[in-house]
Amino acid sequence: QVQLVESGGGLVQAGGSLRLSCAASGNIFYINTMGWYRQAPGKQRELVAIISSGDITNYSDSVKGRFTISRDNAKNTVYLQMNSLKPEDTAVYYCNIYTGGSHYWGQGTQVTVSS
Repeated sequence: QVQLVESGGGLVQAGGSLRLSCAASGNIFYINTMGWYRQAPGKQRELVAIISSGDITNYSDSVKGRFTISRDNAKNTVYLQMNSLKPEDTAVYYCNIYTGGSHYWGQGTQVTVSS
């Protein structure tokens, strides 16, 4: 089994920053892709950013230039540095990893950006 534990969410004013972390543990030999998704109230879950095992990154257009995804393979951890936050970034953020032929999700962490 694989467990994901997220941290770093909270309440921040517009223009502020937050850093999310997601640590994976359990029966892990190799993690392929790691990513962050978010779901706002009444909306579908959407991809925010993803990073491959070779550190190739991809971002949604709405966060390009403001968010940075990174990973620490020694710690099986993925990070999301969020700068210049906007009220429309308010959502529950979920991490996701692809390992051993399966996807695993974190429990989600709330990010609220006030105007």
